[in-house]
Amino acid sequence: MASTAGDSWDITDFIVKKGNGVKGLTEMELESLPKQYVQPPEERMDMNSVVGEESIPVIDMSKWDDPKVADSICDAAEKWGFFQVINHGVPIGVLENVKEATHRFFGLPAEEKRKYTKECSPTNNVRYGTSFSPQAERSLEWKDYLSLFYKSENEASAFWPPECKDETLEYMKRSEPVIRQLLEALMRRMNVKEIDQTKASLLMGSKRINLNYYPICPNPELTVGVGRHSDVSTLTFLLQDDVGGLYVRRFDGDGWVHVPPITGSLVINVGDALQIMSNGRYKSVEHRVVANESKNRISVPIFVNPSPSDIIGPLPEVLESGEKAVYKQVLYSDYVKHFFRKAHDGKKTVDFAKI
Repeated sequence: MASTAGDSWDITDFIVKKGNGVKGLTEMELESLPKQYVQPPEERMDMNSVVGEESIPVIDMSKWDDPKVADSICDAAEKWGFFQVINHGVPIGVLENVKEATHRFFGLPAEEKRKYTKECSPTNNVRYGTSFSPQAERSLEWKDYLSLFYKSENEASAFWPPECKDETLEYMKRSEPVIRQLLEALMRRMNVKEIDQTKASLLMGSKRINLNYYPICPNPELTVGVGRHSDVSTLTFLLQDDVGGLYVRRFDGDGWVHVPPITGSLVINVGDALQIMSNGRYKSVEHRVVANESKNRISVPIFVNPSPSDIIGPLPEVLESGEKAVYKQVLYSDYVKHFFRKAHDGKKTVDFAKI
């Protein structure tokens, strides 16, 4: 059935409550973008603002014992907030398997995926949804997702969808050593000698993995896959496919750079929690995803977060030289609730923690 943006049927009911998602819309052979997805001009991606000759650093982790590698990671976190890592130790087969599993889940009929919506999911830790926060958004984002909050292997085995459970758990497991290596390097520059049990909870006490699906889009120039935002994580550990579409704001705020897909690489970015803990030394950066009119795109981020019950603020080691705190102490779960209570709005969430 061909459909146009002028149709009056309840699109929110169709995509959200009935579990069809954006993918269900694309299967209706849309002739134009539904009006609910048309972003205001200031939120659309102006491709003239893309700086073509630049991109984020690419760091080879194969010689991990070389101090220059750790320096490169810290420099990238300070100057870009984003970098890619290659030769990181997570097998290519594991990465390919989780991409295939993502396509498998989103290929399920709507009634199967609907079992994991907010209204139907047997647990708050498994959530299938669309856009970012539909109840708070004036314009919807062109994306479906499955969000999996990791509590334990047993809980995941019981509740995560069988179509992707094993592959996502393996990806998380094989990523752990790399996450730890990166955090140890970043902490050493902040005079944190070791990541003890307390610090481990603060830096990586909880993890969430998302399977993101961006279907082919009519009029992609009028909408966004994901709007401007920074993550609320400590670090985000992103696997993207070969389609491309992730853009990062330059540090000086002047323009955007594309993050080119590199086979076998992982994209790492600093989240708000690490910005707050480092008292602004490491910076989370605005990023966004554009929609694509010819190819479906997927991405699989692991959000490495503090525990929800942790209080985050500038680390004592950062302030011991007399540096003035820029951020207050904030309950991490309050910070996350503030983020999800509103539409994407660039870097505004971090103001919640400013003194």
